[in-house]
Amino acid sequence: MKCRTVKNDILSRFIELGKEPENNMNDKSLRDIVLNFVIAGRDTTATTLSWAIYMIMTHEDVAEKLCSELASVEETRAREENVTLHKYSCDDPESLNRRAVQFAELLSYDSLAKLYYLHAVVTETLRLYPAVPQDPKGILEDDILPDGTRVKAGGMVTYVPYSMGRMEYNWGPDASSFKPERWLKDGIFQNASPFKFTAFQAGPRICLGKDSAYLQMKMALAVLCRFFKFKLVPGHPVEYRMMTILSMAHGLKLTVSPRPENYA
Repeated sequence: MKCRTVKNDILSRFIELGKEPENNMNDKSLRDIVLNFVIAGRDTTATTLSWAIYMIMTHEDVAEKLCSELASVEETRAREENVTLHKYSCDDPESLNRRAVQFAELLSYDSLAKLYYLHAVVTETLRLYPAVPQDPKGILEDDILPDGTRVKAGGMVTYVPYSMGRMEYNWGPDASSFKPERWLKDGIFQNASPFKFTAFQAGPRICLGKDSAYLQMKMALAVLCRFFKFKLVPGHPVEYRMMTILSMAHGLKLTVSPRPENYA
Protein backbone atom coordinates (compact mmCIF):
# COMPACT_ATOMS: atom_id res chain seq x y z
CA MET A 1 0.00 0.00 0.00
CA LYS A 2 1.46 3.30 -1.13
CA CYS A 3 1.61 6.18 1.37
CA ARG A 4 0.31 9.44 0.00
CA THR A 5 1.81 12.72 1.13
CA VAL A 6 -0.69 15.50 1.68
CA LYS A 7 0.52 18.96 0.76
CA ASN A 8 0.62 21.51 3.55
CA ASP A 9 -1.07 24.38 1.70
CA ILE A 10 -4.51 25.46 2.91
CA LEU A 11 -6.43 24.44 -0.22
CA SER A 12 -5.03 20.89 -0.12
CA ARG A 13 -6.11 20.59 3.49
CA PHE A 14 -9.64 21.68 2.59
CA ILE A 15 -9.71 19.11 -0.22
CA GLU A 16 -8.73 16.40 2.25
CA LEU A 17 -11.36 17.56 4.72
CA GLY A 18 -13.92 17.44 1.92
CA LYS A 19 -13.34 13.71 1.56
CA GLU A 20 -14.74 13.15 5.04
CA PRO A 21 -18.54 12.73 4.76
CA GLU A 22 -19.30 14.51 8.04
CA ASN A 23 -17.84 17.77 6.67
CA ASN A 24 -20.45 17.96 3.90
CA MET A 25 -18.06 19.84 1.60
CA ASN A 26 -18.68 19.74 -2.15
CA ASP A 27 -17.06 21.36 -5.19
CA LYS A 28 -19.15 24.50 -4.72
CA SER A 29 -17.85 24.86 -1.16
CA LEU A 30 -14.27 24.53 -2.39
CA ARG A 31 -14.94 27.06 -5.15
CA ASP A 32 -16.28 29.53 -2.60
CA ILE A 33 -13.22 29.00 -0.39
CA VAL A 34 -10.88 29.67 -3.32
CA LEU A 35 -12.87 32.77 -4.26
CA ASN A 36 -12.53 34.04 -0.69
CA PHE A 37 -8.77 33.51 -0.85
CA VAL A 38 -8.52 35.44 -4.12
CA ILE A 39 -10.72 38.36 -3.09
CA ALA A 40 -9.78 38.63 0.57
CA GLY A 41 -6.16 37.54 0.47
CA ARG A 42 -4.74 38.78 -2.83
CA ASP A 43 -6.56 41.69 -4.46
CA THR A 44 -7.11 43.59 -1.22
CA THR A 45 -3.45 43.37 -0.21
CA ALA A 46 -2.20 44.30 -3.69
CA THR A 47 -4.55 47.28 -3.89
CA THR A 48 -3.53 48.56 -0.46
CA LEU A 49 0.16 48.23 -1.35
CA SER A 50 -0.43 50.36 -4.46
CA TRP A 51 -2.18 53.08 -2.47
CA ALA A 52 0.47 52.94 0.26
CA ILE A 53 3.34 53.41 -2.20
CA TYR A 54 1.45 56.27 -3.84
CA MET A 55 0.88 58.01 -0.50
CA ILE A 56 4.49 57.49 0.60
CA MET A 57 5.99 58.89 -2.58
CA THR A 58 3.67 61.91 -2.60
CA HIS A 59 4.53 62.76 1.02
CA GLU A 60 8.29 63.24 1.15
CA ASP A 61 8.37 63.78 4.91
CA VAL A 62 6.67 60.41 5.41
CA ALA A 63 9.13 58.70 3.07
CA GLU A 64 12.07 60.19 4.99
CA LYS A 65 10.76 59.12 8.40
CA LEU A 66 9.93 55.65 7.15
CA CYS A 67 13.34 55.09 5.58
CA SER A 68 15.01 56.28 8.79
CA GLU A 69 13.00 53.79 10.85
CA LEU A 70 13.82 50.95 8.46
CA ALA A 71 17.55 51.75 8.42
CA SER A 72 17.59 51.86 12.21
CA VAL A 73 15.88 48.48 12.53
CA GLU A 74 18.24 47.01 9.93
CA GLU A 75 21.28 48.10 11.96
CA THR A 76 19.75 46.85 15.21
CA ARG A 77 18.92 43.43 13.78
CA ALA A 78 22.38 43.10 12.23
CA ARG A 79 23.95 43.73 15.66
CA GLU A 80 21.59 41.28 17.34
CA GLU A 81 22.43 38.56 14.83
CA ASN A 82 26.13 39.50 14.69
CA VAL A 83 25.84 39.97 10.93
CA THR A 84 27.95 42.23 8.73
CA LEU A 85 25.72 44.06 6.28
CA HIS A 86 26.69 43.62 2.63
CA LYS A 87 27.93 46.75 0.92
CA TYR A 88 26.04 47.74 -2.21
CA SER A 89 26.21 50.26 -5.02
CA CYS A 90 23.31 51.84 -6.89
CA ASP A 91 25.19 50.97 -10.09
CA ASP A 92 25.48 47.30 -9.17
CA PRO A 93 22.05 45.58 -9.18
CA GLU A 94 23.48 42.30 -7.89
CA SER A 95 24.99 43.91 -4.80
CA LEU A 96 21.73 45.77 -4.16
CA ASN A 97 19.78 42.53 -4.48
CA ARG A 98 22.10 40.76 -2.00
CA ARG A 99 21.62 43.53 0.54
CA ALA A 100 17.83 43.59 0.06
CA VAL A 101 17.64 39.81 0.56
CA GLN A 102 19.83 40.11 3.65
CA PHE A 103 17.54 42.79 5.07
CA ALA A 104 14.46 40.66 4.39
CA GLU A 105 16.05 37.72 6.20
CA LEU A 106 16.82 39.93 9.21
CA LEU A 107 13.17 40.99 9.51
CA SER A 108 11.76 38.65 12.11
CA TYR A 109 8.14 38.61 13.23
CA ASP A 110 9.07 40.54 16.38
CA SER A 111 11.10 43.16 14.53
CA LEU A 112 8.26 43.76 12.08
CA ALA A 113 5.97 44.33 15.06
CA LYS A 114 8.30 47.10 16.26
CA LEU A 115 8.10 49.02 12.98
CA TYR A 116 5.54 51.37 14.48
CA TYR A 117 5.81 54.12 11.89
CA LEU A 118 5.44 51.62 9.05
CA HIS A 119 2.38 50.17 10.78
CA ALA A 120 0.97 53.70 11.08
CA VAL A 121 1.61 54.34 7.38
CA VAL A 122 -0.28 51.20 6.35
CA THR A 123 -3.14 51.95 8.75
CA GLU A 124 -3.43 55.56 7.61
CA THR A 125 -3.52 54.34 4.01
CA LEU A 126 -6.37 51.98 4.90
CA ARG A 127 -8.23 54.78 6.66
CA LEU A 128 -8.28 56.91 3.50
CA TYR A 129 -8.28 54.11 0.94
CA PRO A 130 -9.88 51.03 2.52
CA ALA A 131 -9.47 47.93 0.38
CA VAL A 132 -13.22 47.30 0.63
CA PRO A 133 -14.77 50.79 0.32
CA GLN A 134 -18.36 49.79 1.00
CA ASP A 135 -19.83 46.72 2.63
CA PRO A 136 -23.47 45.71 2.14
CA LYS A 137 -25.14 43.30 4.57
CA GLY A 138 -28.30 41.32 3.93
CA ILE A 139 -31.06 41.53 6.53
CA LEU A 140 -32.26 38.08 7.57
CA GLU A 141 -35.07 39.22 9.85
CA ASP A 142 -36.77 42.39 11.02
CA ASP A 143 -34.63 44.28 13.48
CA ILE A 144 -34.08 47.62 15.17
CA LEU A 145 -30.64 49.24 14.96
CA PRO A 146 -29.10 50.88 18.07
CA ASP A 147 -30.20 54.35 16.91
CA GLY A 148 -33.82 53.21 16.60
CA THR A 149 -33.87 52.68 12.83
CA ARG A 150 -36.16 49.81 11.84
CA VAL A 151 -34.95 47.47 9.12
CA LYS A 152 -36.96 44.83 7.29
CA ALA A 153 -36.01 41.27 6.38
CA GLY A 154 -34.91 40.92 2.77
CA GLY A 155 -33.43 44.41 2.62
CA MET A 156 -29.83 45.57 2.69
CA VAL A 157 -27.83 47.73 5.06
CA THR A 158 -24.57 49.18 3.74
CA TYR A 159 -21.84 50.86 5.70
CA VAL A 160 -19.10 52.75 3.87
CA PRO A 161 -15.56 52.59 5.33
CA TYR A 162 -14.38 55.01 2.63
CA SER A 163 -16.67 57.74 3.95
CA MET A 164 -16.26 56.83 7.62
CA GLY A 165 -12.48 57.17 7.31
CA ARG A 166 -12.88 60.77 6.11
CA MET A 167 -15.45 62.03 8.60
CA GLU A 168 -14.24 65.00 10.66
CA TYR A 169 -16.63 63.83 13.37
CA ASN A 170 -14.41 60.76 13.83
CA TRP A 171 -10.96 62.02 12.87
CA GLY A 172 -10.90 65.76 13.43
CA PRO A 173 -10.50 68.73 11.06
CA ASP A 174 -7.52 67.12 9.29
CA ALA A 175 -9.50 63.97 8.45
CA SER A 176 -8.75 64.27 4.73
CA SER A 177 -4.99 64.58 5.31
CA PHE A 178 -2.56 61.67 5.14
CA LYS A 179 -1.00 61.81 8.60
CA PRO A 180 0.50 58.57 9.99
CA GLU A 181 1.41 60.44 13.18
CA ARG A 182 -2.25 60.40 14.25
CA TRP A 183 -1.74 56.72 15.10
CA LEU A 184 1.32 57.27 17.29
CA LYS A 185 1.78 58.32 20.88
CA ASP A 186 5.37 58.77 22.05
CA GLY A 187 6.41 56.87 18.94
CA ILE A 188 4.29 53.80 19.76
CA PHE A 189 1.36 52.73 17.58
CA GLN A 190 -2.07 53.16 19.16
CA ASN A 191 -5.04 51.17 17.92
CA ALA A 192 -8.41 52.79 17.32
CA SER A 193 -11.75 51.14 17.97
CA PRO A 194 -12.67 48.82 15.06
CA PHE A 195 -16.06 50.53 15.10
CA LYS A 196 -14.26 53.77 14.22
CA PHE A 197 -11.56 52.36 11.94
CA THR A 198 -13.68 49.90 9.98
CA ALA A 199 -11.30 48.75 7.24
CA PHE A 200 -11.34 45.22 8.72
CA GLN A 201 -14.92 45.31 10.04
CA ALA A 202 -15.59 44.76 13.74
CA GLY A 203 -17.25 42.47 16.25
CA PRO A 204 -17.45 38.67 15.92
CA ARG A 205 -17.06 38.87 12.12
CA ILE A 206 -13.91 41.00 12.09
CA CYS A 207 -11.54 40.03 9.26
CA LEU A 208 -9.73 36.80 10.15
CA GLY A 209 -6.82 37.73 7.90
CA LYS A 210 -6.13 41.14 9.46
CA ASP A 211 -2.83 40.23 11.13
CA SER A 212 -1.69 38.21 8.12
CA ALA A 213 -2.48 41.12 5.79
CA TYR A 214 -0.51 43.57 7.93
CA LEU A 215 2.42 41.14 8.04
CA GLN A 216 2.52 40.73 4.26
CA MET A 217 2.17 44.44 3.53
CA LYS A 218 4.75 45.51 6.10
CA MET A 219 7.27 42.96 4.85
CA ALA A 220 6.88 44.10 1.24
CA LEU A 221 6.92 47.81 2.04
CA ALA A 222 9.88 47.48 4.40
CA VAL A 223 12.13 46.07 1.68
CA LEU A 224 10.82 48.32 -1.09
CA CYS A 225 10.98 51.56 0.88
CA ARG A 226 14.35 50.78 2.47
CA PHE A 227 16.15 50.42 -0.85
CA PHE A 228 14.11 52.21 -3.49
CA LYS A 229 12.59 55.59 -4.28
CA PHE A 230 9.43 55.89 -6.34
CA LYS A 231 8.24 58.63 -8.64
CA LEU A 232 4.97 58.86 -10.54
CA VAL A 233 5.29 58.83 -14.33
CA PRO A 234 4.55 62.41 -15.47
CA GLY A 235 0.98 62.86 -16.62
CA HIS A 236 -0.21 59.51 -15.28
CA PRO A 237 -3.65 59.96 -13.66
CA VAL A 238 -4.27 58.38 -10.26
CA GLU A 239 -8.00 57.88 -9.74
CA TYR A 240 -9.93 55.31 -7.78
CA ARG A 241 -12.48 52.95 -9.24
CA MET A 242 -15.26 51.99 -6.85
CA MET A 243 -15.73 48.24 -7.21
CA THR A 244 -15.77 45.39 -4.70
CA ILE A 245 -12.28 46.64 -3.91
CA LEU A 246 -10.95 50.20 -4.18
CA SER A 247 -8.62 49.71 -7.12
CA MET A 248 -6.76 52.32 -9.15
CA ALA A 249 -8.65 53.03 -12.36
CA HIS A 250 -5.48 53.34 -14.47
CA GLY A 251 -3.03 51.37 -12.37
CA LEU A 252 0.08 52.96 -10.86
CA LYS A 253 2.89 53.74 -13.30
CA LEU A 254 6.16 54.55 -11.58
CA THR A 255 9.83 55.08 -12.13
CA VAL A 256 11.99 53.34 -9.53
CA SER A 257 15.51 54.26 -8.48
CA PRO A 258 17.74 52.76 -5.76
CA ARG A 259 18.55 54.66 -2.58
CA PRO A 260 22.26 55.24 -1.87
CA GLU A 261 23.71 52.93 0.80
CA ASN A 262 24.57 55.76 3.17
CA TYR A 263 21.02 57.10 2.99
CA ALA A 264 19.09 56.88 6.26
